[in-house]
Amino acid sequence: MSQKILVIEDNPVNMELATDLLEVAGFGVLQAASAEDGMALARAEMPDLILMDLSLPGMDGLTATRLLRSEAATTQIPIVVLTANAMKGDEERAHAAGAVGYIAKPFDTRRFAGHIHAFLEAGDAS
Repeated sequence: MSQKILVIEDNPVNMELATDLLEVAGFGVLQAASAEDGMALARAEMPDLILMDLSLPGMDGLTATRLLRSEAATTQIPIVVLTANAMKGDEERAHAAGAVGYIAKPFDTRRFAGHIHAFLEAGDAS
């Protein structure tokens, strides 16, 4: 069975690109356009990894990451932050919120799936 990746991303172009790259790499993909929908999907589907945009409508990605980390059911799901607004300190804030990784957009489409595999393998080792 393929590993499930939950992509929480409000930009349709970014969502389609990430989904296409993940599906070509053999992953199953779940999609959510808001933090609230993504958190509900995470609880219901228990994905193997979550890709979390930081700039989401309503609740932002860092808040959602902290909430998912605080819940017993979802605390072990690795979360990788995706952001186009890479500012100084964002990566540190993402890690402080509980993210295991950080990918700045636009991401390298040739290396994207490899990064996801590496985050999943790191999660298996813990």
